[in-house]
Parts: sequence; C-alpha cells; structure tokens
Amino acid sequence: MRRLDGKVAIISGSGRGIGRELAFKLAGQGASVVVNDLDEAPANEVVTQIRDAGGTATACVGDVTADEFGERFVRTALETFGGLDIIVNNAGYTRDGVIQKQTDEQFQAMLDVHVSAPFRILRAAAEPLRTMARKEAAEGREVIRKVVNISSMAGTHGNAGQINYSAAKSALVGMTKTLSKEWGRLKVCVNCVAFGIIDTRLTQPISGSEASIPIGGQPLHTGIPSAVRDALLDSVPLGRAGTAREAADSIYLLCVPESDYISGQVLVVSGGLSL
Repeated sequence: MRRLDGKVAIISGSGRGIGRELAFKLAGQGASVVVNDLDEAPANEVVTQIRDAGGTATACVGDVTADEFGERFVRTALETFGGLDIIVNNAGYTRDGVIQKQTDEQFQAMLDVHVSAPFRILRAAAEPLRTMARKEAAEGREVIRKVVNISSMAGTHGNAGQINYSAAKSALVGMTKTLSKEWGRLKVCVNCVAFGIIDTRLTQPISGSEASIPIGGQPLHTGIPSAVRDALLDSVPLGRAGTAREAADSIYLLCVPESDYISGQVLVVSGGLSL
C-alpha cells in the first residue's frame, strides 16, 4: 500500500527544484497534489508528468506573496480534491548583500516570500483544518495532518551576507514552533526542515550564465560565487552538496505516518555541515 493514499497536499514552489521532486514523491505515494509555481509552464509540466505516471495533480499558478494567494491555494485543494492533509511551504529565493548595502525593499522582499506568504497560506488553512478536526473527533476518528515549513541553516546558524534571508528563515522556525502548539489539538504536526547546501539554481556556482528568477517583472540572477561554494563544500563531512531529490526525501519523512508523533521540530539536512 502506498504511504499517502487518500491524502491531499499543497506544495508552494513545486514547479522546479526541491518542490518539483517532492511533488513527484508525494504523488507517487498516492497523494493528490496541488502544484504551484510563479510561471504556468513549469507547473503544468509537473502536473502532466504526475498524471502520465498515474498520479493525481492540479496546478495553482501564481506569486505566493500576492495578498489573495493563500486563500486561493487552499481553496484549490478543497474544491478540487475535497480535503487538505499536507502543507509544504517551500517557495522562496535569495537576495544577498551585507547589511550596509541592503535596501529596505531588499530586506522586505525576503520577509514577504519566506514569512508573510507561509503565514497567509497557513491562516487560510486554519478554519478548514478546525472544521475537519471537529468532525473527525465527533466521529471518534483521529486523522493526523502535516505542515512542513522549509527553512535554512542561514536561519538556524546565520550566514554572512544574508541578513535578510537569515532573519526570514529564522522567523519561519518561530512560526513552526508556535503553530505546533496551537494546532496540536487539531492533530496537526508542524515541523521545519533547514537545508544546508542543496544543488538547485539558488546554489549553482556563478559563471556568467547563471539562472534567473523573474521577480516583479525583472530577472533576479541566482547562484553563489564559486570560491564561496567550494569552501562550503569542503566543510561538508559527506563531501558534497545534497541533491534536490535527497532534499525532497527529507521533507517526505515528515509527511508520512511514521512521523505522526513528531511536531515542533527543526530537522537540519546538511550532510553533517555545522556552520
């Protein structure tokens, strides 16, 4: 039997990278998945691949920082699949710079995508989760649901040049621990995964042809200087960066029934790296 048969999952930022791998993983284990990306093409591509493999998925395209997105994201799951069991707040990006060179807009952008967007998604889910939990309790059933927020070692340990990103990802840890206390009575486990160096477009070495993310109609170049990346990799005990699939697998661990008594925790996934 597949581990997530009958479950419904929403994953922000799941058209590419770690989110994409997680969408395939959850769908392969029986979950119905709502796929999100800024752009229609990658979201629809993931949905098509899931369906072609015999899974169930639909797309909810849009910017997670939009005021109405959280409500629309949750509503898509409820109206399309009739429930909501797994919420993964994965969407995000970086805009690095030392503090004296950071603008207010640059700092606020990280709070918008890494703090306000997850908050709105979770707030939108609150009443549906309360309603489902009350109904199940009245029927004498216990249904465990999962929230996994994606943080970073920048949020747990700090990282030079990332005061905006570190502050936002640290706030997400606080959100996780608070919500695990508020939603425990609803049988919702709320956890956080803090990644070290994972091979995605955000961590590729800068070479002059780096990838970009369209933010506010403008391309935001991604990647880190090769020397910085090499130094970090030298300090990873396992000797390499993690893959997007390995990262997705760590999130998956907090979505399956085997983790039904784990809540309020931060899982650091770093290959042994400790900054």
